[in-house]
Amino acid sequence: MKQNFHEIFSQLNKVPRPSHHEERVADFLCDFAARNGLRYRRDAQNCVVIEKDATPGYENAEPVVILNHMDMVCVAKDGYLRNGKPFDPMNDEIIPFVEVIKNEDNSETRWLKAEGTSLGADNGMGLSMALAVLTDDTLVHGPLEVLTTTNEEDGMSGAEALSLDFIRGRKVLNLDSEAFDEITTGAAGAYIQVAHWKADWKPVPEGMTFRRIVIDGGLGGHSGVDITKGRCNCNKEICEHMRNLASSKILICAINGGTANASIASWAELVVALPETSVSQLEMFVNICNTVVTQRYAKNDAAVTLRLEESTARTSYIANVTDILNCVNGLPFGVLAMRSDMPGTVRTSNNVGVINTGADEITVSCHTRSFLDDEMHNLGDQIKQFCLECNATEVALLMDTPAWVEREDSPLLALTCKTFQDVLGFEPKKVAMHFVLEAAYYVQKYPGVEIASIGPRIIEPHSPSERVDLNTCDQIWSVVVELLKRLAENK
Repeated sequence: MKQNFHEIFSQLNKVPRPSHHEERVADFLCDFAARNGLRYRRDAQNCVVIEKDATPGYENAEPVVILNHMDMVCVAKDGYLRNGKPFDPMNDEIIPFVEVIKNEDNSETRWLKAEGTSLGADNGMGLSMALAVLTDDTLVHGPLEVLTTTNEEDGMSGAEALSLDFIRGRKVLNLDSEAFDEITTGAAGAYIQVAHWKADWKPVPEGMTFRRIVIDGGLGGHSGVDITKGRCNCNKEICEHMRNLASSKILICAINGGTANASIASWAELVVALPETSVSQLEMFVNICNTVVTQRYAKNDAAVTLRLEESTARTSYIANVTDILNCVNGLPFGVLAMRSDMPGTVRTSNNVGVINTGADEITVSCHTRSFLDDEMHNLGDQIKQFCLECNATEVALLMDTPAWVEREDSPLLALTCKTFQDVLGFEPKKVAMHFVLEAAYYVQKYPGVEIASIGPRIIEPHSPSERVDLNTCDQIWSVVVELLKRLAENK
């Protein structure tokens, strides 16, 4: 049954799909294929490929792969409640709504947003377009393979594990780009590590009171796309100000912050135990720190605040927490080098994504990106060594994805640019982006592959402020339809 991509995106948002937990969305894709009488395969990583035969008369055309990922970065505004409870990305659906903005030229922009959470337009909108192609028998295309991978946002383990025969096509149209007027022709590599400290728990003495030091209100955002914007990484900020706090009078019972390795941390917290007589002194100290924070981010992240709140009682504190505070404070964050060949493009960066206090250990994640694989690995080694010097018991590697640059003489790129020009009246810029795409794995696995990455305008991905310009969604859809036709006709 023919469906437009708006309808499919609405259905997709009812299926929880955080990274590492894609079983239900993989079920959704398989059921979708079965309902539409299409062949599909699903691998052990829950990656799914759905095949559709060519439009009659175009059976001999070269197969085309439409690539997307099924997982999303699920983050919510601090304090956001769903039915009186904190948002649960494992079980709660995404609730989208449209906001219409009047522009200075009297035109209107229709932004699709989500209530209190990230939207999942990255990459749900591209996936919805690919599925809409599968339902529309009026379109002209050659043999199609709609490939949807898992865990793209936090390790790319789905793409890494694809078998060499999982797809046949060598022309890949990736709908996971976020800049409407650009074609992504390259992407930085990614190196994700998690440092582990065994928590040295000690009993909290009797008679202590408890407070929560929290920093929140940050814009957060994508740690590749938004890394140049001078935003507050709340993990770094709280550790900078509070690393000298632990003492015999003030005991730290928990440290947490951030939501995803690929996101700039928009919140962080310390839970502390202290004598009641020390509370007023702590309040003064936190107020001074808040003044520094608000002045530091007045221009780029004005809503960030640091404050003291009441907290529930804890039975234990972390005796070795200073190691973690000093480590996070010393870890690099932000832009570390720019590309000399592409002005304005970040070459290398690092993000401190998530701090988590568990039952037995405290973990800290670092997401390093670079267009130079050697530089990325050297920085990763330096970060690992620094964490070990701060008494981390282990530094585990979660992801090591090489950089990718598409060759400039690619016929697919040329045809995509020509299609943009003919359909929309402009030729998109060819850019290399400081975020990670799965393309590097396809170049390694499938010799001769060509990749063009396009998509609608998505602002603030990986954050509760995420939104997608619906006007550009319709325009990208027009480009996809025409491009598939031209590929089938070999024009």
